[in-house]
Amino acid sequence: MQTRLNKAMSMLGICSRRDADKYISNKSVYVNNILITNLGAKVSNGDVITVNGIKYEFTDKFKTRVWMYNKPSGLVTTHKDEKNRATIFDSISDTICQRVISVGRLDLNSEGLLLLTNDGEFSRYAESPSTGWERHYKVRFFGNINNDIVSQISNGITIDGIKYSPIKIINVSNNKGMNKWCTCILNEGKNREIRKIFNCFGLQVNKLIRIKYGPYELGNLKTGEVVEVNDRR
Repeated sequence: MQTRLNKAMSMLGICSRRDADKYISNKSVYVNNILITNLGAKVSNGDVITVNGIKYEFTDKFKTRVWMYNKPSGLVTTHKDEKNRATIFDSISDTICQRVISVGRLDLNSEGLLLLTNDGEFSRYAESPSTGWERHYKVRFFGNINNDIVSQISNGITIDGIKYSPIKIINVSNNKGMNKWCTCILNEGKNREIRKIFNCFGLQVNKLIRIKYGPYELGNLKTGEVVEVNDRR
């Protein structure tokens, strides 16, 4: 059984099907050391796909695998960092002995639940707002929040021309100190979204922990620990 090349590249987590077609058009893809220029090309089990000099072996017995990782603060969610900072993939390389990609990202100073997978199509499905998977975050912030702020954020807000979807804020702590906790629930995750929105109201986020992503929950997973989920939910 053969698989279309762009689908195989997506399954392997190299890129989306659309980007795969771009790579092929730009003459950047080889199969078994043969340059591929046909967008309709197909591959078989055991074929080696090379993209920009990096080799990937394709198997038609591909199985979607998913891991949960409790990301520590101080790691970037990228395979290669231009500033040579430590990445999550450096951290997990001894535990997951194959190439994986992240489902969404957590920024350098954020921590908590990060899903990892070997399946690019699953990653895009889980990230898409149309899938409807909620992301839950525990947020510690400096400042005072009131019902008006909560209402504005829950109705969606535009900052510097960027429209942010509604965020539900619950479980706001009532301690007398300036550092407070709350839980934020959202369906999409733009870059540093919670930090930017809170900052807009004079609230400084100093700790952000993702505790739930769709059906997956952080639970008692220890910081830096990674476990494979046996059931794709």
